[in-house]
Amino acid sequence: MSSHTEAVKSHSDIFNGNKRIPLSVIIVLLALSAVSLYGLFNVITQGHTASYGTTKTVPWGILISTYVFFVVSSTGLCLISSMGHVFNIEKYEVIGKRAIILAILTICCGFFVIATEIGHPIRMAIYNVISPNLASAIWWMGTLYGIYLFCIIVEFYFLMTHNHKGAFYAGLAGFIAGISAHSNLGAVFGFLDARPFWHGPYLPIYFILSALISGCALVIIIFNVAYKGEANMPAKAKEALLGIAKIFGLLLGIIIFFDIWKVLTSVYGAPPEKYEAVMTMIAGPLSINFWFFEVLLGMLIPFALILGTKGRSIKAALVASCSAIVGIFFMRYDLVVAGQLVPMREATAGSRVQGVVEGLAQYTPTASEITIVAGAIILCAGLYLAAERFLNLTED
Repeated sequence: MSSHTEAVKSHSDIFNGNKRIPLSVIIVLLALSAVSLYGLFNVITQGHTASYGTTKTVPWGILISTYVFFVVSSTGLCLISSMGHVFNIEKYEVIGKRAIILAILTICCGFFVIATEIGHPIRMAIYNVISPNLASAIWWMGTLYGIYLFCIIVEFYFLMTHNHKGAFYAGLAGFIAGISAHSNLGAVFGFLDARPFWHGPYLPIYFILSALISGCALVIIIFNVAYKGEANMPAKAKEALLGIAKIFGLLLGIIIFFDIWKVLTSVYGAPPEKYEAVMTMIAGPLSINFWFFEVLLGMLIPFALILGTKGRSIKAALVASCSAIVGIFFMRYDLVVAGQLVPMREATAGSRVQGVVEGLAQYTPTASEITIVAGAIILCAGLYLAAERFLNLTED
């Protein structure tokens, strides 16, 4: 067969999608994602102050934590997929297309969420180019994630057209850009010496680790969705998922270790502001989020399931992954909010410290914020299922 014929065949094969995915489910999800219009309408007509629960004391809320959740997931998917077509571990090549298309969708949904938080997103994009602040970690975050998105879009194109050399170089560029952008995202928090709970070198490393965990969990979930369970999976997909499950368990064990020492170093000696911040999670307003969602669902249950089955059960790995993703969402929320609940100055007359009760600032997401977040998550799920149905995401 000539190279021209092969090229024509590879391009015609792009839209040979997975018909196991019901079209009705895609339509319902995309329709439900319109719930975000409620929040968008409110913020456009009434403004941020009236629509969101954030204040001058707690300026970052659930929209920022959801943005972090999405971009962490995207980076993790990119890093996990790179094991196949970048680092040439053959058994993981099967996950490439699915992981990268979901990486594209999650970061785009993350951009959507943070755009609703920014007062003038179009103006921000313009001035990000014409008036860059090279000393700003947030400027680097936006720039590096833009480069990262471009790289993974190019990588996905090469994967779909079976250009393995192009996919390797684009994947390598995406890997480097993803690591750079994501560690820089950790630095956005870590550079803030006014917020002791965040300050330090811990978060850039922690973000990379948690991204890998998110990537493993999402790969396990989407493959089970694509094949409607283990029974319909080809042998190559099963082999890849069992390998991912073992990596997933290892990473969970490491992040448990990370979290234990994060808490211990925040409690021992009661360092000012850092101690009070971590206590909001241990025995304060975020304690249910922390103990039930973050610790139990996010780490202990998934780790126990993987450890108990020795990473040999895809069904157990699926349950562990779903539990972990829910826990990770709350992990992001706790990280963002807990760091702000301790006011940076005393709430006295004229201090402009808002909403402080018994020494702690207060924050509760509003209906507008919740609908934007819910809409973005549902939209991401609907778009992924649409890609699964209409694009050929199966590796030959």
